[in-house]
Amino acid sequence: MRILIQNGHVMDPASGLNTQADVAVAHGTVVGIGVIPSDFYADSHIDASHCWVTPGLVDAGARLGEPGHAHEGMLESELAAAVAGGVTSVVCLPDTQPVLDEPGLVEMLQFRAKRLQLANVFPLGALTRGLEGDILTPMVELTAAGCVGFTQAEKAIQNTQGLQRAMQYAATFGFCVWLRAQDGFLGQGIVASGPLATRMGLSGVPVAAETIALHTFIDLMRMTGARVHVSKLSSAAGVELVRSAKAEGLPLTCDVSIHNLHFTDADIGYFDTRARLTPPLRQQSDRAALRQGLADGTIDVLVSDHTPVEGDAKALPFAQALPGATGLELLLSASLKWAAQDQVDSLRALQVLTSAPAALLGQELGKGRLQVGGVADICVIDPAASWQVLPENLRSQSKHTPFAFDLSGSEMTAQVRATLVDGRMAYHAPGLG
Repeated sequence: MRILIQNGHVMDPASGLNTQADVAVAHGTVVGIGVIPSDFYADSHIDASHCWVTPGLVDAGARLGEPGHAHEGMLESELAAAVAGGVTSVVCLPDTQPVLDEPGLVEMLQFRAKRLQLANVFPLGALTRGLEGDILTPMVELTAAGCVGFTQAEKAIQNTQGLQRAMQYAATFGFCVWLRAQDGFLGQGIVASGPLATRMGLSGVPVAAETIALHTFIDLMRMTGARVHVSKLSSAAGVELVRSAKAEGLPLTCDVSIHNLHFTDADIGYFDTRARLTPPLRQQSDRAALRQGLADGTIDVLVSDHTPVEGDAKALPFAQALPGATGLELLLSASLKWAAQDQVDSLRALQVLTSAPAALLGQELGKGRLQVGGVADICVIDPAASWQVLPENLRSQSKHTPFAFDLSGSEMTAQVRATLVDGRMAYHAPGLG
């Protein structure tokens, strides 16, 4: 398939490219940007007038509902939601049923994803067997099967010596360890500690749950030399610890969820379970620090934290409802909304969704950038389009999101007009020319 994307504004944060240009794609590869080869002919044209042409988005933190949760979010529906949101590569977590701790399970997941010909799927393998924190998984074999890193997802390793050994082993082979900074004992609450938690009568998660875990990770990084990526940072104190560790030169990266970037604990309102999330929403000072940290590069990546939850699991009392929200289709708009509100450059807003998360996967995969000779994972975005976050506008099986608190839906800007994955048209908006 040969596709010519015409009249678009090309934006590539990796190279700084920011100009009007046509883009030619042939057989899964970008063959021309601006200067189109003389022998190129197009089977299909995309009119990108008034649109941005960017690298496909890379979501470094999502759950796809499989294996084991087909009733909550089948692989096909969630990957269809991904490409509708411009996401061409999804990093998925291993806390599935069964847990992704064996090469065969990883290979099966990737086989099913490739057959769908939607977004690319890059699994994180379990750091320990069954995520139980005791026996290390066969990381070398899991990497050969397609895993891009290793994590405990939401389950902390209580035994610090066990975590040290896991990090030593990962460092030996150059694997990255992805960790959630939450102490296993202090982090068992429902909402963020504070006046609101007290008034609501809900158990709290103190900031110390995050900072104690971060101190442990940082000290073990000094001991082992391991690369660590901290998932879903949630507090101002956590941002400062990461900033200090980076200034020290430690190989530490981190991300923040779209929910913690935009909402606070006050948005829980009258026990609205759409705001039942992990990590919990914190106070305004924490949100401000997270937004500043993402702007100045302390926080590297913005993630959707897409966690499909079925309706019955949200129609329970707040403390009993399952945490999670849909996010794949909101990732782009959430980033651009933050950029507009905080006067952040559009290239930075795209960088945290493209080249920055792609760097976590390894440059050899060629994701997250738009260059001649590179893979044709491309997103065509109408930055001026507006849309409402309503259940009927979401393709995910899960419709729960704090962005839809209002019955009329939150108004978001930026809509995806087309998504190419490996040069294939994986999504196109109705009426696309």
